[in-house]
Amino acid sequence: MPIPVRSTTPGEALFSRVVYPVPERWQRTYVSITGGNGEGEEIPLTGLRSNAWPAMILQPGATGLDLPPFAVHMDESPNLDGSMVRGARASARQVLLPIFIYGIDRRTLRQFKAKLANALNPKLGYSVLTFIEQDGELRRLKCYYVGGMEGSETVGASGFNWTSYGIQLTAADPYFYGETESAANWSFGTDQPFLSNPFLPLTLSAGTPSNGTLTIENPGDIEAWPVWEITGPLKRFAFTGPDGTSWGIPDQPGGVDALPVGRTLTVDCRPGFKTVTDETGKIYFPLLSPNPSLWSVPAGTSTAQADLLAGSGSATVKMTLHPRYLTY
Repeated sequence: MPIPVRSTTPGEALFSRVVYPVPERWQRTYVSITGGNGEGEEIPLTGLRSNAWPAMILQPGATGLDLPPFAVHMDESPNLDGSMVRGARASARQVLLPIFIYGIDRRTLRQFKAKLANALNPKLGYSVLTFIEQDGELRRLKCYYVGGMEGSETVGASGFNWTSYGIQLTAADPYFYGETESAANWSFGTDQPFLSNPFLPLTLSAGTPSNGTLTIENPGDIEAWPVWEITGPLKRFAFTGPDGTSWGIPDQPGGVDALPVGRTLTVDCRPGFKTVTDETGKIYFPLLSPNPSLWSVPAGTSTAQADLLAGSGSATVKMTLHPRYLTY
């Protein structure tokens, strides 16, 4: 049976509903490199700061600046097809930067080459690549120079007052870091459990603690490890992470404070650090509860549990978190 329809001009119904997006005007990304563990002179690679033409310029063709490489670990069974995935981990990031150097004369070229060589020298520490977008969002990547500036005098590779390099860098930590960190502070009073005592969250993104639950916001792309600063007096304390693991110091014999008044305990949960010390250098690891886990905070919003008992005074807890990002 025919179905009656309203006659339309070909393409009329389609194009009458099309809303074309308007692209946002966006400036080029600012890129720079700084040597000496990020404490040397910053060398801009984009965005000339003056009308002077001599400069080091990052050319098109950079690689290794988005998702880092991953190693996927698998086991094979002689009786089953395929493999079983056991886990994955990000490997060191390899970065290639094609850089063109131009000087108004030979002396200027040599000065530029020396400045870049000093910024890349791995014996002076790591170099920091900085990326800044038009909206001010900043990303930094720590890298070590591994090759590419050996130099070539072949035709097309260099001239009397210019040269080009394919700078090869490796980032042992393959993740980018932002300029800011997430921080939270709590204070609680005398001889009262933290869970029933009023407290004042100064900054914890949009989260606030409630009934012993700490809502933590990690704005990064992947998990991050916090650094805790705990100031006594505390008779005992424990922090349970989103994964259910925990760390803390239990009640001490004789009812003495686990953390004396005025002492500040720093618990660094970051891989490669994993330290539990106070400002005097005393190590508190032997005092931790059995099987402690210095847990990480997953990306997004998560919750942690706190169980603290103050001593005879006012104690404070501060947590800082450095978000990590997969790309710039």
